[in-house]
Amino acid sequence: MRYIMILLLVLGISGCGKKDEKIASVGGKAVSQSEFDAYLKFKRLNAKDDKQRGALLDQYLDRAALAAAIEKSDVLDQASIKTELEEFRKEMLISRYFEKYLQDKVSDEAVQNYYNTHTSDWEETQVHVAHILIRTNPKMSELERKAKLTTAQEIYSKIRGGKDFGKMAEQFSEDKVSAKSGGDLGWVKQGGIDPNFSKIAFETKEGELSEPFETPFGYHVIKVIEAPRTIKRSFETAAGEIRYRLKNEAKKAELDRLKGNVKVEKKK
Repeated sequence: MRYIMILLLVLGISGCGKKDEKIASVGGKAVSQSEFDAYLKFKRLNAKDDKQRGALLDQYLDRAALAAAIEKSDVLDQASIKTELEEFRKEMLISRYFEKYLQDKVSDEAVQNYYNTHTSDWEETQVHVAHILIRTNPKMSELERKAKLTTAQEIYSKIRGGKDFGKMAEQFSEDKVSAKSGGDLGWVKQGGIDPNFSKIAFETKEGELSEPFETPFGYHVIKVIEAPRTIKRSFETAAGEIRYRLKNEAKKAELDRLKGNVKVEKKK
């Protein structure tokens, strides 16, 4: 934002692109009515009377004069300043264009139609599981890892022998959060967790126990509390994601169209 004034002066961007009244000059360069009006609009300034408008014009011209004086000095690298301004100009043009272009591009009807025709996108399979975790880390020796596995195997054997899974989780699981609720992880989304954990969780039958297995977190023993189920997200929860997706598709199509209108050549 702070570069707008300099942009107007250095790059000669006017408010409306047509000839209009000259109201002042800075360093011999004319300042038009449209430039000043564009400045007031950008700053959201609304002059109540001629006196206030005159004061705002004085401020505008004062900053323009200061920028012009600095531009003539040798304190700053003018080539770098010009490049920075040009890059800012491009960034602003692209940003403002797509902000306006996409404003009403995706209708509520389009969002609803997308939801209706891509039903599988909003379906997910979940399974209700509990686990007991015996943690490992990459710095452990092979002997230490074997000791951890032995602990997991002993826990598994005790549960198989009649011990309560929830109480064993509270006592031995090193996932302290889930341990407080008997190892219960709630409904876990397929593909939303470690692949090996997900595979075993969805292969284990309801009420059954898995043998100890390893993930990057350590050794797990899991129990399936409720069998997998497939649920569908409501339109209300998916609408924002759909709108974002459709806007990105519209933006990409418009980007390709715009770039196709300009010939770019590079010297070999």
